[in-house]
Amino acid sequence: MTTASAVDLDPGRFRRVLGHFCTGVTVVTGAGPDGPVGFACQSFAALSLDPPLVLFCPGKGSRAWPVIEASGAFAVNVLGDAQRDVSTVFGSRGADKFASVDWTPAGSGAPLLDGSLTWIDCAVDAVHDAGDHYIVVGRVLSLGDTGSDRPLLFYQGSYTSIAPEEMQPTPARERLDAFLTWPCGDDWL
Repeated sequence: MTTASAVDLDPGRFRRVLGHFCTGVTVVTGAGPDGPVGFACQSFAALSLDPPLVLFCPGKGSRAWPVIEASGAFAVNVLGDAQRDVSTVFGSRGADKFASVDWTPAGSGAPLLDGSLTWIDCAVDAVHDAGDHYIVVGRVLSLGDTGSDRPLLFYQGSYTSIAPEEMQPTPARERLDAFLTWPCGDDWL
C-alpha cells in the first residue's frame, strides 16, 4: 500500500473525497466590542459528555474568529433545512450578516439565531493549532430546546436534507443513543 504525504495530495481531490462525508451546517457566533460576528461552519462536533465539550475549526483567515477568541465565548446555531439562505449569508464575506436575521443574546452574549434547530452556548476552553485552521474546544454553558424540523446538511459541495420519511424513529435495537458514551471503545456497531 502506498502512502501519500501531504505534499503529494491534490487539494481538489482532497476536497472531493472529503465531500463524501455529509455534515450538518452550523453558524458559530460571538459578540465583540463592535457588535456580533459569525460564520457558517461545517467542522463542528460533540467532543465529550463529561465534561460537556464541543469543538469547531475556524480557518486562520477568519475575521470572526479573533473576535470570538478575545471574547472567550461563542454559540453554535444548528441550522434547519429552511435556513439555507442564513447559511449562504454567513458563509460569505459581507457587510452586516446580522441585518438579515433576528437573534437574541445567549447567556454568554453570543447571538442565538431565530429559527435554528437548536443552539449550544459555550466558553472557549482550549485552542490548538492545526494546519490552516484552529481546533477550538468549547466548554458547554447552556443548551437550547430541540425541535423536529429537518436539519440542513452539506454533501458533495451542495446543500441537502433528509426526506421526512427518513426521519422516522429507528428501531430500538438499531438506535445509537449512547453513541458518545459507548463503553466499548471504538467498535460501536
